[in-house]
Amino acid sequence: MRTKKSYFPFGYILPAFLIVFAFRLIPIVLSFIISFFKWTIHGPEEFIGLQNYIKLFQDPGFWQSLINTFYLVVFIVPVTLILSLFFANLLNRTKKLSGLFRTTYFIPTVTSLVAISILWKLIFSPHGGLMNHVLGFFSIHGLNWLSEPRGIFTLLFGTIGINIPKAFGGPSLALFAIIIVSIWRSLGYNTIIYLAGLQNIPEVYYEAAEIDGASKWKQFFNITIPLISPTTFYVLLMTTITTFQVFSQVYLMTGPPIGGPLGTTKVIVYYIFDIGFGESQNLSYASAIALVLFFIILGLTMLQKRLEKRVQY
Repeated sequence: MRTKKSYFPFGYILPAFLIVFAFRLIPIVLSFIISFFKWTIHGPEEFIGLQNYIKLFQDPGFWQSLINTFYLVVFIVPVTLILSLFFANLLNRTKKLSGLFRTTYFIPTVTSLVAISILWKLIFSPHGGLMNHVLGFFSIHGLNWLSEPRGIFTLLFGTIGINIPKAFGGPSLALFAIIIVSIWRSLGYNTIIYLAGLQNIPEVYYEAAEIDGASKWKQFFNITIPLISPTTFYVLLMTTITTFQVFSQVYLMTGPPIGGPLGTTKVIVYYIFDIGFGESQNLSYASAIALVLFFIILGLTMLQKRLEKRVQY
């Protein structure tokens, strides 16, 4: 018997599809088109082909912003994964006041990023900031957190008399402050995601392991880690994408016009904003950079998905 195909269920996804189409797909297509023109805030002027992309790969500002962004990814992603799993494991073992702890961890995620950035800017202030007060307890001289262009490795090894080449100096202290804020804000969300993954692991696995005499560490590495691998890949993927898109913390904490001391906190999204809506108002060049960022994120996403399949199968 042939059943009649119903299109009624598609109506449920139509509102979401229209939103994605209007605010995601159309801007991507328009950015691709605009990148081939000389296009300012007043509109298109002339077709220039691949000139924006040629200029992009010869632009030291682009490469500096890309390196700064990769510093964020290298520091934020692994630290966030490790700390999130650690706190989720603690919460999973906590029976009393577990709801209160989960809410406390999640509050930074739902708090306005503008408010968070302003608060942390006060914490990092060289004049009476909380962070320098904490360093004072350890007899460490106060730091100019948001205006120090030297790398953190240069500063750390410099205190013991070792000179580190600038290329290996690491992210500037100002960018490291942005890293701290970004980790703190994303920690709650990822902790709750990990907690959900941990609570889906059947207890019978741990009971069988205890009967066989496995220690807690062996249970963690041989049961917990493999069974939450899908959760780990989700957290890894989402944290990588959001880290590449960091903007508000940089803009509000280190501010215009150049993105922190000597441009050391100018990440790629901030650079796109500066090119498109700064003095030059070169929307076509900004669109070209945005397309390159899109393909970088897409490539990393596909790579992570392929690695996920290899681990699972």
